[in-house]
Amino acid sequence: MLIPAIVSVISKKARDAVLASDRFLYLSVICLKKTFRKFSLFLIVISLGLPAYSDVVKPALVEISVFSDGHVGIEIRTSIEALLTKIDGRYQNTQDAPNSEQYDALRVLGPDELREQFTSFHPTFLGGVNLLADGVSIPLQMDVIEIAPPGYTKVPRASVIRLVGKVPRGSTSLRWYYPPRFGDHAVRVRQVDEDRGEYHWSSYQWIKDYKLSEPFSLTEVFAKPTFWSVGSSYVTAGFFHIVPKGLDHVLFILGVFLISMRLRPLLLQITMFTIAHSLTLSLGVLGYLNIPPQVVEPLIALSIAYVAFENLASDRLSRFRLPVIFGFGLLHGLGFASVLAEFGLPKGLYLAALFWFNVGVEFAQIGLLVAAYLGITVWFPCPELYRRYVVLPGSLVIGGVGTYWMVERIFYFYFS
Repeated sequence: MLIPAIVSVISKKARDAVLASDRFLYLSVICLKKTFRKFSLFLIVISLGLPAYSDVVKPALVEISVFSDGHVGIEIRTSIEALLTKIDGRYQNTQDAPNSEQYDALRVLGPDELREQFTSFHPTFLGGVNLLADGVSIPLQMDVIEIAPPGYTKVPRASVIRLVGKVPRGSTSLRWYYPPRFGDHAVRVRQVDEDRGEYHWSSYQWIKDYKLSEPFSLTEVFAKPTFWSVGSSYVTAGFFHIVPKGLDHVLFILGVFLISMRLRPLLLQITMFTIAHSLTLSLGVLGYLNIPPQVVEPLIALSIAYVAFENLASDRLSRFRLPVIFGFGLLHGLGFASVLAEFGLPKGLYLAALFWFNVGVEFAQIGLLVAAYLGITVWFPCPELYRRYVVLPGSLVIGGVGTYWMVERIFYFYFS
């Protein structure tokens, strides 16, 4: 009787072991599937910024000046290379366009060579844009074209196309049309009283569709912009500079985000970064600090690689982390300053524009962090799994991209 009992116990334990093994395998498969889905979500979040590589064509900025004697001057800041190759707002990355090779060939041309290439495009450009006074189209002529040297070819250079025309006396309003095939754009009007030496800007209108701008009144002097009236334009500009157009800054913020699931380390780093970039943004825009791009651009790439590779080495802040974040924030602020200077500042309201642009940048950073938290961290209650399946692979991707950019920029600026 003893032997059958022993056999029965052994059989039961064996069955239990098999069932436990099967349950373990089943739970392991489920866990792996969930982990794979979460990691895939992480990669999607990371890749959201990838189309917005620095090879993106920025929206054109159009400024129309109407003078008291009736003549009008139009300044269009845009990419001539993109116009010639028909790369417009449909392509978030110029390398996705069918004419990307021709585009890259034009980017390395000197100003005189590119100006010559653009000459044959004059009729097409003048036939595409349209300025209307009280609904009647105004004939426009090509004036001066200003083209910068090639510079860093991974960042599209902005050329300035100037047009001239004449507004009939008694006109009460202006409307502007810039075809989407030339790209997205923002337009504003400056009304100039030459006799009194005064001029006043309107607010920007951001236009993406096949439509005319809203009318700009010519029957009254534009109200001088105020601290609040410039807010919407510059908040929007600051936000869009980060999301979706600033992949450098997006990857840096994500690298900062990944080091820990805890809120305190994240807040400390973001605070350091915000103080630093706000400082150099202010100094750069006001003209007190100017560091050449051949210094700033490689170091910004280095900042991305640094935060990513430090994430691989440790899951907590080192004593060097915050000072380094602050130093790299100074560099990113210089990048912000160059964008804001290109966008333009309203006379007498430099500080207001600077403030609102920075608000837009901060909104973008907060939105990015919230999206990353909801898309990644909230799904990982276990810190070990979070580090293994999110921090380590994510930091490898970010660090690899940052290292590639750093090497590429060093070779371009110093060895090409």
